[in-house]
Amino acid sequence: MSSPQNPPASQAGLSAAGEMAIASLIERAPLASSLAGAFKEKGFTLALVGGPVRDALLGRLGNDLDFTTSAPPLETKKILQKWAENVWDTGIEFGTVAAKRGDTTVEVTTYRSESYNSDSRKPDVTYGTSIEGDLSRRDFTVNSMALELTGKAPQFIDPFDGLVDLAKKVLRTPGKPEDSFSDDPLRMLRAARFASQLNFEIAPEVLQAMKDMAARLEIISAERIRDEITKLLMSPKPRTGITILVETGLADIALPEIPKLRLEVDEHHHHKDVYEHSITVLEQAIELEHRLGGPNLVIRLAALLHDIGKPKTRALLEGGGVSFHHHEVVGARLAKSRMKALRFSGEVIEEVETLIALHLRFHGYGDGEWTDSAVRRYVRDAGPLLTHLHVLTRADCTTRNARKAARLAATYDSLEDRIAILMEQEELSKIRPDLDGAEVMSLLGIKPGADVGRALDFLLELRMDQGPLGKEKATELLLDWWAKKNG
Repeated sequence: MSSPQNPPASQAGLSAAGEMAIASLIERAPLASSLAGAFKEKGFTLALVGGPVRDALLGRLGNDLDFTTSAPPLETKKILQKWAENVWDTGIEFGTVAAKRGDTTVEVTTYRSESYNSDSRKPDVTYGTSIEGDLSRRDFTVNSMALELTGKAPQFIDPFDGLVDLAKKVLRTPGKPEDSFSDDPLRMLRAARFASQLNFEIAPEVLQAMKDMAARLEIISAERIRDEITKLLMSPKPRTGITILVETGLADIALPEIPKLRLEVDEHHHHKDVYEHSITVLEQAIELEHRLGGPNLVIRLAALLHDIGKPKTRALLEGGGVSFHHHEVVGARLAKSRMKALRFSGEVIEEVETLIALHLRFHGYGDGEWTDSAVRRYVRDAGPLLTHLHVLTRADCTTRNARKAARLAATYDSLEDRIAILMEQEELSKIRPDLDGAEVMSLLGIKPGADVGRALDFLLELRMDQGPLGKEKATELLLDWWAKKNG
């Protein structure tokens, strides 16, 4: 590994890479030049750094740009307030000021060196004096490259052979991985995430350090862990990252329900590998995400977690076999608890919990013809998550038996056809009782209270079972129900 004093031997390759990154930056982020000019005018340096440089070299530079500067945070804020349309300084305590101009969002961070105490969730920040020192504290060599923009000409800086590792598609740390992960244990999750996002390998010494130091992740805040898990799940190949988390022991801390899916297989009670099944369901759900308009966090979480109730409900059957009765109910509760601990939003938690609770509903009806009543209840319970439930239920078929898979697919096709027909006939998504609360109170001569709710529930059940009744028939049945109830 080269040091800041000993640059990489392949200067030609470095120069070509620098030209490529500069060209990509000019094409994709023309505002960077004007920002650099604003800092240079005040006597400060500014360099594009980290992921954006890596992505520029990979031809995938986006509109979120990270910069490092010699300017103190308050000076950075002053410069950005003149340059940008919006500025926010929520990270100024750690040397970072963010801003937005047009479609481009920038984060500018003062040269720094940070580390964690053994029991701290927040870094101790010390500002540095050089870009080389700043690069030395970054997570991986492929993120330790920079484009200095305030010199006479843009300069590509690569003191740790990040360009070589980028070509090899390998993740290494600028220094010892133990030191890097001790400074910020979240970098272990980032390694798994980058492996999924970029399809990179993790260097053996880095992987070993992740295994040895997995417990260090416990000092990291739930919010930071959640964000990394989310990015990993939303990557093109989440299997890669999930496998790394499980094999290193990081999942035991971040998502302990997942490694628990690797159930022991009793000699006389064989069953599916639930862990492998869950990963396959996740992959198959991703293949169906076009039905949801593209990548969808809720369906990916639901697919990954849908069977986490199985370890707690596992029971061996006489004569062989395994049962997991009510694992969908237990799993929904466990998923809610885990997502709450990771500080997911209430909306995401509720939607994932609902999908897991309903993911076996389709199988409860068997292969027979669905009644109108059953279809109405399926649609009502799924609510706005109906398409999500379609995706999850279809993805949950991982059988290798082609005939069985075809039969299940055909049965679900039939269900979707039935839903479409009833949707057209009855507007299923807007199912309501045939009478409203005011009409119920008037007919029964009662005031607002529990009896009104019970009457409306009765009418809704009638609507589910029999379809639209009309006010006259609904009135007749309501009065008959009320008379028997109070007889």
